[in-house]
Amino acid sequence: MIYLTMASLFIASAMGDPLSLAEQVGLLLFMMIASKGAAGVSGAGLATLAGGLQSHRPELLDGVGLIVGIDRFMSEARALTNFAGNAVATVLIGAWTKEIDRDQMKQVFAGESPFNEQSFVDDGHGGATPADEEPEKVTAATKS
Repeated sequence: MIYLTMASLFIASAMGDPLSLAEQVGLLLFMMIASKGAAGVSGAGLATLAGGLQSHRPELLDGVGLIVGIDRFMSEARALTNFAGNAVATVLIGAWTKEIDRDQMKQVFAGESPFNEQSFVDDGHGGATPADEEPEKVTAATKS
């Protein structure tokens, strides 16, 4: 949200048509709602920025080209920051609710318990359906 608002301010200033204080606040509130999910998807921020400018100041839409070169790097940084924030929040909420397995957490962080998807239990919530699974091998023993 902050990046999108700052990018909008930069574009408006660079094009010689700065936003008024009321327009800045309106754009900030719009970006607060519109930017949900944009940080987790690399490249979505540019589309969100274009949508925000189109809804508030359509004449500034051409200025999005000014930041296309840097947006790729900024997008990766936003996605990484979003992931890190989600990971920290998960650990904090798990500790707060006393649902975290600290011994398992220490093993994972130490590299003693690497990720192994084969150890997951199929609880019926997503994943492969029986039709997607590899068909059983038919042998003489299973035919009789």
